Amino acid sequence: MRRLVLLLAVLVLASGCARTSVEGSPVAQAPLDATSPFDQESSADPSASADPEDPETAPIDGEVSPICARLKWTDLPYPGTKAETPPTQINYDSTFDQSCRWTTKIDNVEVGVSLRYREGKQITIERTTGEWDVKDHKVTYLDRSGEEDVEPSCVLVVPYEGGGLGIIVIDSSGKFGSVCDQGRKIAEVMIDRETA
Repeated sequence: MRRLVLLLAVLVLASGCARTSVEGSPVAQAPLDATSPFDQESSADPSASADPEDPETAPIDGEVSPICARLKWTDLPYPGTKAETPPTQINYDSTFDQSCRWTTKIDNVEVGVSLRYREGKQITIERTTGEWDVKDHKVTYLDRSGEEDVEPSCVLVVPYEGGGLGIIVIDSSGKFGSVCDQGRKIAEVMIDRETA
């Protein structure tokens, strides 16, 4: 069922969502992650769907949240954007307290990073590839770069500010190193800027 949903999402994106953008500049677009790989904050009802609906997406609306403001375009490996340029989308995932996404096109390939933060509760992922100890923080990750039904991506979670931080890196360009290495660098930046 999950593969069918992802396949349909890819077909819809491929058939009806063409956009023109300048290389290296941020573009507002449909989400690169078709379904959230993170746990959902919901009731403990075991009959609840294992494949929740996609969160609503929206363009930048209002101020960038405090957690999202810690990451800048210049922290990402993608060229051509100034540090003060805001994320492509903010507050797009209503299942988290804060969410933001930076997406751009490199040689007509969409690449991007998204952050999701939940207050007071860690974020988990169903399955993992491994974990790192990054500056006294346990960073757990799932490398999805070899999976056929999703774009090359890495999903990372880390305890953060008394809650949990989720990071997703999606990059099929192959120009910026492995997706999980990119994710680890972003986790290091965010941990360096943690205030709690």
